[in-house]
Amino acid sequence: MRLFDTHSHYHDPKFDEDRAGSLDRARTAGVELILTLGDTLAASRAAIALARAHRGVMAAAGIHPCNARCWDGEVEAELERLLADPDVVVLGEIGLDYYWDKAPDFIAIQHEAFRAQLRMARRLGFAVSIHARDSNDDVLAILAEEHAEEIGGVLHCFNGSYEQARRGLDLGFHIGVGGTSTFPKAGDLRDVIRKVGVEHLVVETDAPYLAPQAMRGKRNEPAFVAETARALAATLGLAPEELAEKTFENGLRALKIPARALQS
Repeated sequence: MRLFDTHSHYHDPKFDEDRAGSLDRARTAGVELILTLGDTLAASRAAIALARAHRGVMAAAGIHPCNARCWDGEVEAELERLLADPDVVVLGEIGLDYYWDKAPDFIAIQHEAFRAQLRMARRLGFAVSIHARDSNDDVLAILAEEHAEEIGGVLHCFNGSYEQARRGLDLGFHIGVGGTSTFPKAGDLRDVIRKVGVEHLVVETDAPYLAPQAMRGKRNEPAFVAETARALAATLGLAPEELAEKTFENGLRALKIPARALQS
């Protein structure tokens, strides 16, 4: 069984004490690829350094919506420089987050940073990893307005309705399924997942956050994507090996992972 953790923050300092051990555990669990995503310029640099140091780890660079107050011309120019690094394969994590701060001025800043990064992704040929919290309709509207069907990527940690999922699929995006799909109260999400079908799904951890139900209370890590994959396979009535293979291939396609990244 080979797995692709399509969304983690493996460069996070929470892994500093045992990163090598957690990487060994991931490989033992069948995790062949890990995408670690920056949410600031500094975190993006850390992700790149980690990808450079470890086989099977790839980096994404981007400005998370919660950090969008920093967005200006200098940040935009530096992000583009980071995206030129050969270890960067995706632009992200980007999007909109209305959970923590609903101030109109901050929402406007988030929209500006989101649109600018989408335009950068389209111009440079990168897929994107999309964050949406309490903001699905606005995220989907902006994706449509910015012609995101020309970009592609993943709707990370999807938590919306089937109608919203369908709008994302119509734009060519895949649905990211993580530990939240295993929670007892996630029945509505599992219903959406069944309707979407395995052809449009990828698996992820969001490590060190959002461990699956069987590991609740623990720091999430890439190895735990195997638990999410097993639960997802049961939801869809598939063998775990079939689910793992399909979502692995989906991840490569959705995120436009180049062949050179698989050989590094």
